[in-house]
Amino acid sequence: MAKKSAGILLYRIRSGDVEVLLVHPGGPFWRGKDWGSWSIPKGEVAPGEDPLEAALREFKEETGHCPTREAMPLSPIKQKSGKLVMAWAIEEDWDPSQLRSNTFSMEWPPGSGKKNEFPEVDEARWFPVEEAMSRIIPAQKDLLKELLLKVKGNPGS
Repeated sequence: MAKKSAGILLYRIRSGDVEVLLVHPGGPFWRGKDWGSWSIPKGEVAPGEDPLEAALREFKEETGHCPTREAMPLSPIKQKSGKLVMAWAIEEDWDPSQLRSNTFSMEWPPGSGKKNEFPEVDEARWFPVEEAMSRIIPAQKDLLKELLLKVKGNPGS
């Protein structure tokens, strides 16, 4: 059975344009990677856990912020790994300079025997949807397209 993740696509409207909040994964594997590596804040849904509650929990763990506005469901997507991602869009502004991500430990450099701690998310940033389409993990582009359809009635590119 495929693993399930749940996430929040935070968005805001500025001068009539839709902007989305994306996060960049932390750790040495993602350092220096930009285009096609950003994501919505998301994480694994525990067995028996409500997916929306998991999405909100993961958003808070990865950013330090807990959205409080109404969540609009988006259609689930399947990532290249086979993981099913359930997502909700929430219209809410938030200052990414307030980013406070949880951390994870791993051996780094490999084979060194040294455990180092890294932030799960090393950056959060607002992007106009057009730019976000190039920065987001390819499978998540459909979330951006659906958001535009629901908010503006325009499928975008």
